[in-house]
Amino acid sequence: MTSVTKIKKLLNSYKIDAYVVPKNDEFFGEYAFPNRLKTATNFSGSAGFSIFTKSTNYLFVDGRYLIQSKIESGRNFKIIEIPYIYPKDIFKNDKVKKIGYDPKLFTSSTLERYFGYKFQLIPIKQNFIDSFFLEKKNKINNFFIIGDNIVGETVKSKINRLRQILIKKRINNIFVSAPENVAWLLNIRGNDNPNSPIPNCRLIMDKYKNIYLFSDLKKISKIQKKIKYRKIRFLDFNKFYDVLSKLNNKNIIIDKLTCSIYYESLINSKFIIKDYEDPIYYLKSIKNKVEIENMKYAHIKDGVALTKFLFWIKQKKNFGFDEFFLEKKLEFFRKKSKDYISPSFDTIAGSGPNSAIIHYRSSNKSNRKIKQNDIFLCDSGGQYKYGTTDVTRTVCFAKPLERIKNIFTRVLKGHIAVTLNDLNKVKKGNLIDKKARASLKRINLDYGHGTGHGVGFFLNVHEGPQAISKFNSVELKEGMIVSNEPGYYEEGKFGIRIENLVYVEKIKNKLYFKNLTMAPIDKDLINEKLLSPNEKDYLLRYNLDIYKNISKYLTKPERKWLLQSI
Repeated sequence: MTSVTKIKKLLNSYKIDAYVVPKNDEFFGEYAFPNRLKTATNFSGSAGFSIFTKSTNYLFVDGRYLIQSKIESGRNFKIIEIPYIYPKDIFKNDKVKKIGYDPKLFTSSTLERYFGYKFQLIPIKQNFIDSFFLEKKNKINNFFIIGDNIVGETVKSKINRLRQILIKKRINNIFVSAPENVAWLLNIRGNDNPNSPIPNCRLIMDKYKNIYLFSDLKKISKIQKKIKYRKIRFLDFNKFYDVLSKLNNKNIIIDKLTCSIYYESLINSKFIIKDYEDPIYYLKSIKNKVEIENMKYAHIKDGVALTKFLFWIKQKKNFGFDEFFLEKKLEFFRKKSKDYISPSFDTIAGSGPNSAIIHYRSSNKSNRKIKQNDIFLCDSGGQYKYGTTDVTRTVCFAKPLERIKNIFTRVLKGHIAVTLNDLNKVKKGNLIDKKARASLKRINLDYGHGTGHGVGFFLNVHEGPQAISKFNSVELKEGMIVSNEPGYYEEGKFGIRIENLVYVEKIKNKLYFKNLTMAPIDKDLINEKLLSPNEKDYLLRYNLDIYKNISKYLTKPERKWLLQSI
């Protein structure tokens, strides 16, 4: 019996018309465990949700995953693109009234966005997917401490800053439901996600700096004995309601992004919720000078690995390997650094038609050998002891078609337009996003994803609140890091993306984007006639900066090749 059939049977058992399955787990992280959406739909992307009705199965994804979702799930699911269409726009007949959901996996704001107020939403304690399939982790992953010399600020300082926000807002308590925000506040990390050093935990703090940390108690044995954590009360998750019952001054901040309906209902029974914005997101987004310097160091190490890989892959004698092999080869170069820990996400190594799948992941079924005329797109990143990286390079192996060169160059022009953007005049991501698309739009082309996302410091490779996208109006501030990754994709043919990480630096009271990423852009794909003198000058300066930072780590042939790439 298939997953779909089992879910349909449960619809009848619970007397509901539909059931919704999200990608996230109960901690709302990027890398869900268990991955119920994949179990239910076979879709392996990092974002989306599905709805099962008695007559139709729906899979809702954003523009990054339209091609991938059709390949993986299109046979059994109707694919719908968000944020342009939501379930409330589809279920307009009388057949879908009662919709079931797991209250630990949804926030109230998410359900409101999906369904509005048209439907009877029914919380069901038994998760439908878990009733017939449940992934299990056997290993206990201990939390660990990262030093003040790496993060640049003490736990005491961070707690005091958070306390000042509570006092200013006249709020007595905060519930930090996002594990990455707890990690930032307490300078701890964990191994509960495959690609991010996240410690699955939650925290309550009051304005008197009393802290209650909720986690699997087996994971905190190494940190709870440390002096700086002795005043923290370490508790199992099942003690959450007991703590709520004991706290005085019953108003509180919760987070609309990660506080589930389950926890919100518990809190609502004891507290007045005064705010739905966790201020740690913003505090965490502003990297201090130590974090920026450590990120620079991590990007030099990462740039060396990627440049060695690009040199190797561009040699004719190394041509013809498959995508799996190239993923492992890049990992081989990264592992040469003693500071490298793991990938920051699953490597996207797409050749030919696979490069057109924005978040492609090689599988036994899709893996292919690279052909001479293929475009190869490699989007990858690393978690280092001192930072997180994310970089995309697109390369060719033979003289590319003129049209492909022209499109690549227009993507490059958009990439340069972002880096050279005057942040003193244009500070918001949605306005910068327009500049990234302008050159492509002049020939009626575009791409179906945002231009950039925020990046964590040895945390999630994707973080907010800042981003460069059509829908983000957060002002970029000194110390923020974002990706700069315009692209273009033709289904079944080729894909192009150029991605650097950049940070916002203040020099003489003016803000500038500065590159973190140190890896050459394939000059064989550039039509220099389409570049302005200013763009050519930028490219020259960027390449010279790469050479200055990484050449001493390269072999003589690699240095020669890098010079020729300038």
